[in-house]
Amino acid sequence: MGQGTSQIGNWVQLIATSWLVFRLSESTLMVGLSAFTLQIPLLIITPFAGVLIDRLNVRKILFATNALAMAQSIVMLVLLQLHLIEAWHVVIGNLVLGIGNSFDAPARQAMISKLLPDREDLINAIALNSTVMNAGRFIGPMLGGIITATFGEVWSFATNCVMRFAVLSALFATQIRQHKSDHSTAGMYQQFIAGFRYAYGFFPSRSALFLLAVTSFCLQSYNSLLPWFASQQFHGDSKTLGWLYSSAGLGAVFGMLYLASRSQVRGLFRVLGWTAGIGSVALIAFSFCDSLWLAMPVLFISALCMMLNAASTNTVLQSIVPDELRGRVSALYVMAFLGMTPLGSLFSGWLAHYLDGQLALAFCAFVGLCASIIYSRYLPRIRQDVLPLYKDLKIT
Repeated sequence: MGQGTSQIGNWVQLIATSWLVFRLSESTLMVGLSAFTLQIPLLIITPFAGVLIDRLNVRKILFATNALAMAQSIVMLVLLQLHLIEAWHVVIGNLVLGIGNSFDAPARQAMISKLLPDREDLINAIALNSTVMNAGRFIGPMLGGIITATFGEVWSFATNCVMRFAVLSALFATQIRQHKSDHSTAGMYQQFIAGFRYAYGFFPSRSALFLLAVTSFCLQSYNSLLPWFASQQFHGDSKTLGWLYSSAGLGAVFGMLYLASRSQVRGLFRVLGWTAGIGSVALIAFSFCDSLWLAMPVLFISALCMMLNAASTNTVLQSIVPDELRGRVSALYVMAFLGMTPLGSLFSGWLAHYLDGQLALAFCAFVGLCASIIYSRYLPRIRQDVLPLYKDLKIT
């Protein structure tokens, strides 16, 4: 509940941030750069953050990252209130927030297993966690669009500051297994390589991570282009932007409900293929929609498939990884899922700058569709390699 409440505040601030950058600069390239700086630390820092997560207390890491996020919101709030804000301030602020997120995201994934006594509960626990987070993704943009349009960006940052207290309070109240320090003599680089070899040395996990990386680069890039679609394609304002984000958030929630309804991990590698394909086709359709009310359900379908793809990848990885490598493998998952997104955002923003938002998004989605077709051709080998491991782990 603490994470869900805080996630609502995150999205309220994100709507204000996206609209603020576009209002100040009127440039899709600047919006793409803003999204890039927010998420590029997830690609660069997260792999090594995973090593520290395996060494340190996860609860303390999460408390530090959320305190940093609150401090960032307060600074942005002051700059807005004093009318000193410029587009480059937002870019720098997003970079600071991104550095904190590079530790926060894998720590949250690693903490899930520490709350569970039974590995078989992981599929439902990950689905529940993702459902709560994506419920915030549904409510937050809608609320953020209303607050930004009615009261201004300053109130959106203030709302996020207040809601951040929820997750800090929850971290104080949550009970987890006692932390065991890692006394390994290996350095950070050697420990990182050990996690990398485990994740990418096994063909099924390597295939899943590669597909996730490509779809994150290609399909998640729509986030940086939504301000352009809201303003230029649908001739709206921040409320329109909020409706678009909320449609995607609601789709993500329904995707997690499907995952939660599953009683077993087996079969999820097949889910990865069709979700990437359908999500790509839906995003191509969205890019050429002229009506907001037609675009919203199409974006709903695309976001449902994209989030189901990411959560299913997380579930199979968390189900097979040894506990001593959990932080590092979680970091590699976050790197593939969230770390590739800023590169896609920067690329799509650059492409839209020279073409337009429609063609840029359609091209990225087409590349994602090609990746899903290639992945599906290797499904027989993936199944052949993973079934013996499932049997050894007694995953029925």
